[in-house]
Amino acid sequence: MTEPRHDWRRDEIEALLTRPFNDLLFDAQRVHRAHFDPNAVQVSTLLSIKTGACPEDCKYCPQSGHYNTGLSREKLMAVERVLEEARQAKAAGATRFCMGAAWKHPSARDMPYVIEMVKGVRALGLETCMTLGRLDADKARALADAGLDYYNHNLDTSPEFYASIITTRTYAERLETLDHVRDAGMKICAGGILGMGESIRDRAGLLQQLANLPVHPESVPINMLVKVKGTPLEHAEDLDPFEFVRTVAAARILMPRSHVRLSAGREQMSDELQALTFHAGANSIFYGERLLTTTNPQASRDQRLFERLGLHPERREAFDDDTLDLAIQQTLGAQRVAELSVDAAAR
Repeated sequence: MTEPRHDWRRDEIEALLTRPFNDLLFDAQRVHRAHFDPNAVQVSTLLSIKTGACPEDCKYCPQSGHYNTGLSREKLMAVERVLEEARQAKAAGATRFCMGAAWKHPSARDMPYVIEMVKGVRALGLETCMTLGRLDADKARALADAGLDYYNHNLDTSPEFYASIITTRTYAERLETLDHVRDAGMKICAGGILGMGESIRDRAGLLQQLANLPVHPESVPINMLVKVKGTPLEHAEDLDPFEFVRTVAAARILMPRSHVRLSAGREQMSDELQALTFHAGANSIFYGERLLTTTNPQASRDQRLFERLGLHPERREAFDDDTLDLAIQQTLGAQRVAELSVDAAAR
């Protein structure tokens, strides 16, 4: 069984990304089968709990207040409305419910409502995930105390290409948030976006940053750029689909025990391309008709594709959380969530 490494060199990953396609996919599938049921796919639902007017200037994002994309600005959703969406997601087969807010960071005023959302979704028997922007140590501990399972905070691209995409948040700040999340005892969901004009070396750099974290992210979302009118990247050149598959395969080899997730951009992918990514080691998707503010394949299409490929949703019981938690604690010496003393309802 392949043991994870945390010392990958950039040239090693570039060599992986440029291997003959069949050889790369063969190795990725072999690694995948050593750690996962090859026909099980973890299914999540993502809900935007606060949409638009984000102060960040991410060039790919329709929620940025810097661009005119025609997106309506919405306030933070009421807790009960979020819980109703979670109930519907669970009925549709989701095992994880992810909540995203267009913030640079959550405010002290909004934290109590966010905490209640986490507690309510967990009470429904769903895994919880949030993406709220930058976190300090106190907010990370408060979310952990509330029972948040995963925190999503993408690195987006390589450190070198990053400044071409975002200027309102540094790469170091993103890594700092991941440190706070891990130290608080939560699991990490971190990946990036392909098709923003980056080079193969940049894609290797993104994967290097993720694979060389002290503990690999438990979820690694690989996004295909959705070109939204009004954003600076609306006319970006299309990414070769095989380069997308190669990146998925490399992520599987570099982070053998992580869930590699097909995220944004699936609406534009053919069934054949999605099948290739599953063969390359992707084993997680977002399910439903919306992915924050962009469309996602309709649920019925996903169901038909699963049937055609002989895939099935991964059961929540398949997650060996105790083993993952033990590995995290042994590596980082993080405190157990039960020992955290921060009052999750405190402002």
